[in-house]
Amino acid sequence: MFTTDGSVGMCSAVSTTFSDAATAERIADELVNGRLAACGQVTPITSVYRWKGEVRRETERLLRLKTAPGRAKELVAALRKLHPYELPEIVIEPLEVTPDYAKWVAEATADG
Repeated sequence: MFTTDGSVGMCSAVSTTFSDAATAERIADELVNGRLAACGQVTPITSVYRWKGEVRRETERLLRLKTAPGRAKELVAALRKLHPYELPEIVIEPLEVTPDYAKWVAEATADG
């Protein structure tokens, strides 16, 4: 448990990949400024995957965004519109977090 009283909060993590850091950071900025995400982290990764009949290896950037559970669908819809990939990987995960962090995420993603 995260707190001495055993309480936890909830938020959602939405992850996707991009071919370069500039695109990942631009989209992260747009989603955070639009209050769909509270924050995002961009990390370099190497992806190995099968695409159109061949195995590929690419250097990509993983963008992991945190949002309130009630905003995850809207965040995914925005990512689909903004993403340059033909078939973007979009992964949504529920996260147990400390209550104070969950409160911050909820406030950072609230309308208005």
